[in-house]
Amino acid sequence: MTIAAIVLAAGAGSRFEGDGHKLLALVQGVPMITRSVQAAIDAGFNQVYVVEGAVDLGAALPEGVTRVPSPRWAEGQAFTLQAGVSAASADGHEAIVVGLGDQPFVPPSAWRSVGASRGEIATAVFDGKRRPPTKFEQSVWSLLPVTGDEGARALIESRPDLVSEIPCSGDPTDIDTTEDLARWN
Repeated sequence: MTIAAIVLAAGAGSRFEGDGHKLLALVQGVPMITRSVQAAIDAGFNQVYVVEGAVDLGAALPEGVTRVPSPRWAEGQAFTLQAGVSAASADGHEAIVVGLGDQPFVPPSAWRSVGASRGEIATAVFDGKRRPPTKFEQSVWSLLPVTGDEGARALIESRPDLVSEIPCSGDPTDIDTTEDLARWN
């Protein structure tokens, strides 16, 4: 089975009031998006996609990733997710593992464990709480939302019978504000 990682990084980051876009902010000296994407790369997937929209992340992206534009990013997370799913489908992948660009402390081991799991949907569980990354086999891609501001969570909540929980170590904290960023720097 070929498995691709998809890092969602298309949003405006509107709660972040710092200089520039939050994904380009330095987290312990490294751009947030670089840290997040490098973890997916280090997990060893067949391909890693980064879905962009509000800002060009090019210079901050590690080599070897496939950049996917999401021109409808402002219409909601579903459009961003679908851009990644379409790219993975076009390239013939049979499963995807979806994570977020603003989670710079999710380690490669979490990405790898979720990707290696069995089942149609598998989600990481950190300290008893479900958080990305989450794996979706091709058989459930058509069930993912296609419009609106809700991503994969809607499918996970509506079809608990399809979901496996994968205990993971690491920190799934997402950085949304300058206060969040200050806690890590």
